Amino acid sequence: MVANASVPYWRLSMFYLFFFASIGAFVPYWTLYLKSLGFSPAEIGELMAITLATKIVAPNVWGWLADHSGRRMLIVRVGTFCALVAFSAVFIGQSYGWMALVMCVFSFFWNAVLPQFEATTMRHLGAHSHGYSAIRLWGSIGFIAAVMALGPALDKFDTGLLPQVILPMLLAIFLASLWVPEERESPIAHHHGSILLVLRQPPVLALLGVCFLMQLSHGPYYTFFTIYLEDHGYSRSLIGQLWGLGVMAEIVVFLFMARLMPRLGARRLMIGSLGLASLRWVLIALFPDQLAIILFAQVLHAASFGVCHAVAIHLIHRLFVGRFQGRGQALYSSLSFGAGGAVGSFGSGYVWSHSGPAVMFLIAAGVSAVACVVAWRYLTEPGHED
Repeated sequence: MVANASVPYWRLSMFYLFFFASIGAFVPYWTLYLKSLGFSPAEIGELMAITLATKIVAPNVWGWLADHSGRRMLIVRVGTFCALVAFSAVFIGQSYGWMALVMCVFSFFWNAVLPQFEATTMRHLGAHSHGYSAIRLWGSIGFIAAVMALGPALDKFDTGLLPQVILPMLLAIFLASLWVPEERESPIAHHHGSILLVLRQPPVLALLGVCFLMQLSHGPYYTFFTIYLEDHGYSRSLIGQLWGLGVMAEIVVFLFMARLMPRLGARRLMIGSLGLASLRWVLIALFPDQLAIILFAQVLHAASFGVCHAVAIHLIHRLFVGRFQGRGQALYSSLSFGAGGAVGSFGSGYVWSHSGPAVMFLIAAGVSAVACVVAWRYLTEPGHED
């Protein structure tokens, strides 16, 4: 737990718990729901890409509003409420066009939320920013609880159950947001300068480029991993446990990041995570029928997501200072999870259709390998020469 008594630890943690529980219901299983509606792999990739593509625009729009108003939690509350209302429209129709519209509107608000809440968390932590992982791990706990509970439920019941599960989760996120106090922050009207000066820094460009490529490589995993394993005979219960295992490994990393970051440095940790991500995608591509290897590949989620995300949040906080905090977090979200995730999801559907899932994951391995080279060559940490 964070040592600073002024940090609203449990209020922040409960928001992460419910937010990532909704992701634990949506990301692993929504593609199964779309498949049950009769959509093709290419259409599933397109629909999932829509939810990610809104991250290119939405976080930056809401980040600009938050930075200029100084009311980040108001933005979070509006975003969570509107996402709840928009998602409820999935019960109205199931055509491709209607589903695309609903996913676009829903994700525009849903994707506005997390970057501003990340900035809120970091501002509450202040000089204790190393304590971020101790709060964020509750999001991983929420993800595990949702993904492991839903696997057996979807084995027993139809995937039509899924929207009925996600909707109350979105309500819980909104209620949790009401409990989090607004961070002490002034609007930026009294400050001068341009965020372009920050973006021109080589370490910033390298970090954003690496995060884009890393999330692009995750596109096949988030979009098709569940369908891929189901096609190889895995039950939904076991698939849910495999997703949960990956996030359990992520939690372990979050618990130790406060020690690892000062000892190894952000740059070394990032390079290591990118290299292990490549190994992970190769193993998933070549050995889908070997449970022991898939178990090991899921443990590598600790590196491919856990380490990478913790390092990225740390570096964004150090590179985008003062009034640029909100837009820094928004840029990280939009360029990595947004643009990178959307390109990865969209492309993976077509690669699956034309070349098969093994090629899809091998391409992902190549992308993360390129990111590793970029990080090794260009990424530096402020105040460090390594």
